[in-house]
Amino acid sequence: MNGGFNQPPDIGSAVAEQAVSWLIEMQDGALSPRRQQAWEQWLQAHTEHQRAWEHIQRINQRLRGLSSPLAHAALNAPKTSSRRQAMKLLLLLGAGSALTYGLRDQLPVTPLLADFSSPVGQRRKLQLHDGSQIQLNTASSVDVKFDAQQRVIRLLEGEILLTAAQDSRPLQVLTTHGSLQPQAARLNVRQFSNHTEIAVFSGRVRLTPTVHSGPPLWVEPHQQLSFNRQAWNPPRPLDAGSGAWSDGMLVAAHMRLADFLAELARYRRGQLNCDPKVADLLISGTYPVDDSERVLELLAVSLPVRIKRFTRYWVTVEARA
Repeated sequence: MNGGFNQPPDIGSAVAEQAVSWLIEMQDGALSPRRQQAWEQWLQAHTEHQRAWEHIQRINQRLRGLSSPLAHAALNAPKTSSRRQAMKLLLLLGAGSALTYGLRDQLPVTPLLADFSSPVGQRRKLQLHDGSQIQLNTASSVDVKFDAQQRVIRLLEGEILLTAAQDSRPLQVLTTHGSLQPQAARLNVRQFSNHTEIAVFSGRVRLTPTVHSGPPLWVEPHQQLSFNRQAWNPPRPLDAGSGAWSDGMLVAAHMRLADFLAELARYRRGQLNCDPKVADLLISGTYPVDDSERVLELLAVSLPVRIKRFTRYWVTVEARA
């Protein structure tokens, strides 16, 4: 992408990111008088700010002439956090590697460039070259790198169900919090912001947290646990609903309504809220994740709640009057 752009002037990475942030904020809508004044003060504070602003505007104009899917999505998508993150990545990459080398790993946009991904509300099956199979849950993404020495699957966001094929090359599944080495295993891996959850259905999995100094843990069949970058919680038996999403189902066993809705919200766009007054109601059953509207209707029948819709994308489950 950089090849057609002029090299950036003498602009520090921090100032470049500030310029990008201002441009993205302006593209999201007219600035308030207070923000307009803040931008003018930032612009006039230093000539480096002015150079950065002029340069980033030129890059923005050139991005609009690109035909890449990522550029098109970033420039034309609704004003969401993902769109702003894509714009930031594109603009910073366009500003030149000298500016962006130290910034790329800090930007939470890697899933936008993933080898494989699934959108919100959809699942996707992959057949890898070694015979392994991956199923991506809603809003999930992975990078896959196989070479002559090793096989590496990096979970960037979301959740996968992996059936690992036997191969002479070692297989690693990487998350933000550690490394998993399946041995002819079938396992579910879900990455959260501060931990990763793993459920092993068959085979064995060797777990090594990122900064763990002791020996690794072998997770045995029919066990699940969560871990962070330093340690793991004790293994426990598989939950009844572990991996049920791969069959399009959400299983609840005496689950708090607030927790159930948080899971259901993963499969639909917009905001799904739970009134604190009904948050602790318990729910059990098996529900189809591909028809969240039908699930909400069932909740209104089986629980003392009603579904309040402000718009299609802003729904609240609250106590029935």
